[in-house]
Amino acid sequence: MEPRRGQPGRDGTDDGDWGQQPPSSLFLQLPSNATLRFRGNAAKAWGAALDQGDPSGPPQEPDGDGAGEQESVPLKQLPLCMVEKRRLRLREQQAAWRRSRWERWRLGTRRLQGQVGGALLYAQVWRNSLHRIEGHFGTGIQSYFNFLRFLVLLNLGGALLQLGFVVAPNAAFEALQLNQTQRGQNATVNSVCLQYDPTKHGLVSYFTYIMDLLSGTGFMELTYLFYGYYRNSAVDFVGFSYNLPLAYLLSILGYLSVCLLLVVYRAVQLLKRSLVSESGALSTYSNKVFAGWDFCLAPGTAVHMKHNSLRYELRMDLEEQTLRRRMAQRTMGQRAALYGLRGVLNLLVLLLLGAAFYCIYRATQYAQDTGPSQQGFFLGLLVAYLPSIVITVANQLVPLAFGLLVRLEKYPLSLEIKLTLLRTVFLRLSSLVVLLVSLWTQITCHGDLDSAACLTCRYNHQEHPCWETSVGREMYKLLLFDFLVVLLVLLLVEFPRKLLVTHGPAPLARLLGPQEFLVPPNVLDLVYSQTVCWVGAAFSPLLPLLNSAKFVLLFYLKKFTLFSNCRPADRTFRASSSSFFFLLVLLLGLAISWVPVLYSVFVLQPSQACGPFRGEPTMWSILSAAVDALPRVAREFLQFVGSLAFAVPLFLLLCILMFYLMALANSYSRLVKELKGQLRLEGRNKVFLVTQITELS
Repeated sequence: MEPRRGQPGRDGTDDGDWGQQPPSSLFLQLPSNATLRFRGNAAKAWGAALDQGDPSGPPQEPDGDGAGEQESVPLKQLPLCMVEKRRLRLREQQAAWRRSRWERWRLGTRRLQGQVGGALLYAQVWRNSLHRIEGHFGTGIQSYFNFLRFLVLLNLGGALLQLGFVVAPNAAFEALQLNQTQRGQNATVNSVCLQYDPTKHGLVSYFTYIMDLLSGTGFMELTYLFYGYYRNSAVDFVGFSYNLPLAYLLSILGYLSVCLLLVVYRAVQLLKRSLVSESGALSTYSNKVFAGWDFCLAPGTAVHMKHNSLRYELRMDLEEQTLRRRMAQRTMGQRAALYGLRGVLNLLVLLLLGAAFYCIYRATQYAQDTGPSQQGFFLGLLVAYLPSIVITVANQLVPLAFGLLVRLEKYPLSLEIKLTLLRTVFLRLSSLVVLLVSLWTQITCHGDLDSAACLTCRYNHQEHPCWETSVGREMYKLLLFDFLVVLLVLLLVEFPRKLLVTHGPAPLARLLGPQEFLVPPNVLDLVYSQTVCWVGAAFSPLLPLLNSAKFVLLFYLKKFTLFSNCRPADRTFRASSSSFFFLLVLLLGLAISWVPVLYSVFVLQPSQACGPFRGEPTMWSILSAAVDALPRVAREFLQFVGSLAFAVPLFLLLCILMFYLMALANSYSRLVKELKGQLRLEGRNKVFLVTQITELS
C-alpha cells in the first residue's frame, strides 16, 4: 500500500518531500555518477539535463557545433521513441532556414549517401538466396556462400582487367589489321628454338577436337585462352601507341595486386566483426534471447528463418560450453594419454601427406614423359588428365581420413574445424606446389641449363616448345576437371544417397541418414580452385573469366543440392571466426600463387617461339625497357623509387606508423575495458533504483 502524500515512508523520510525533490538528487546517488568525468561532454550534458528536470536528454541546438554533432548520427539510429524522433525532425525542419548553404549541402550529401547505401544493399548479388540459406541452415553454411559470392566478384574484376587491357586490344588490332612492330632479337636465336606448331596436319577426327578442347592442346593453343597466341608487338597508329607485351605484364601484376588488396581488406573487416562477436559481452545467452530479435520482421517466412538462425547460434554456444566443461574435468593421466594419442595421430597425418605428394610427383612425371598423342583417344585423355586425377583423388580421400582422425584428438569444435582446414589446405596447396615443381624441373632440366636438352634454348624446348602454354594448359585441366568432379559427385553420389534415404529400405535409410553439408571441405575446394586460377592467370589470360563462370554455376549447384539433398549439420560452428579464417586460407593460397608468377617474370627466360615476350631475356626486361624510354624526369623518379634511398626511409616510416597503430589499439582496448566497467555500473544502477523503489513503496 503506497504511503499518502506528506506521510513518512519506511525509511523515515517524508514522501512528499521526496516527491518534490529534483531528479538530480537521485541521479547524484547512482553508482555510475562518479564516472561522468571520464565519459566526456555528452554524459555531462545528460546530467545537466536531468538536473533541469528533462529526462529525455540534453537539449539539441539546431545550429552551431551542436547541430553538426547531431547531424553526424542519422535520426533512425538514435535510441528514441517515435514521438521524440518526430519532435526532432520537426525541430530540424523549422531550423533548416537558419543553416548556411554549406551545411545544407553537407546534409543533402549525407542523405544521398544513405539512400545510395540502402539501394546498394538491396542490389547485392544473391541477397535473397543468402537470407534463405541462413534461415534454414544457419550462419555457418551461409558463410560458405558469402565466401563464394566474394570470389565470383573478385574473378569478374580480374576478368574485366584482362579483357580490357590484353584480349580486347589484341583482337581489335588484328581485326583492324594495323601495322604492328615486332620486338625482340629473334635473328640471333637458333632456328630450332623458333619451331612451334601445335596444330595437327592431315585428317583430324572428331575425337581429336574433343580431346584438344578438354586437354587444351592442338587448336586450343592458338586461341586467346593461352599465352602462346599473343604477339610481341607494339601498335603505332595516328599518334596512338600501345605496347602489348607491357600491357600483358602490367595486367597480370595489377590483377594479383588488386586481389591481394581486396582479400586483405575483407579479412580486416571480418576480423573486426569476429573480435566483436566473440567478446563475452555480445555472445551471452541473454543477449541472443532478449536482444537478438529483429522487431521489424513481419510474420511469415522471415520470422521462421530468424527463429532458426537464433536456435543454431544458441545450440553452438551450448555445445562449446559443454565441451569446455568436459576438458576442465580431465585428470592428469587422461591429459597425458590424450597428448600421446595426438602425437601418434599427427605422425599418421604426415605419412598420409608424404604418400599423396609422392603419387602426385610420379603421376606428373609419367604424364609429361608419355605424351597423349602417342596413345588412343581414351588412353591419351587419361594420360593427359593423370596429374589432375591423382590430385583430385588425393584431395577427396585424404581429407576424409583427416576428418576421422581429428575426432579422436578431442579438440573443441572451433579448433577442430580450423585444424582440419589447416591440414586439408596444406594438402591441397602442397599438391599444387608439387605439380608446379615437377613442371619446372622438366622445363629447366632439373635446374641445369647447361645440359644437352637446355643448352640451345636455355629451357627444354624439345618437350616444352612454349613452356608458358604448357603451364597454362595444366592449370586449365585442373580447373576443368575440378568442375567435372563436382558434377559427378552430385549425380553419382548425392542424388543416389538421397533416393536411398527417401525410398530405400528403412534399416539402410537409418544407416546412411540424410547428407550433411560440410563447410570446411567445400571452402577448401573454393580456395584450391581460386589458387589454380591465380597461378594460371599469368599463362592463360581468360582463366579468371572461366573461373567466374564456374563459380556462378557452382553457387546454383550447391544451393540446389543443399535444399534437395542435405540437412542441417549436427555440429554447428561460429560463422564469424570461421569467415575470417577462410580469408586467411585464401590469403595463403594467394601468397603461394605469387611464387611461380614472380619466378617466371624475373628468372626464367621466355619461350623464343611464342608469346608476347619472345626474344627477351626475362619478362621483366620489357618493363625496364619501357622505363628507359620515358622522359628523363620520369625515369629518374622511378629509379629513385626503386632505390635504397627511397626504400629505407619508407621502411622507417612504416615502422613508426606501425608503432602508432599499436599504441592506438592499446588505447582503444583500455577504452573498451572502461566501457565494460561502465556497463557493470549501469547494472548496479538498476539494482539501486529497484532497491529505492522497494523501500519507498
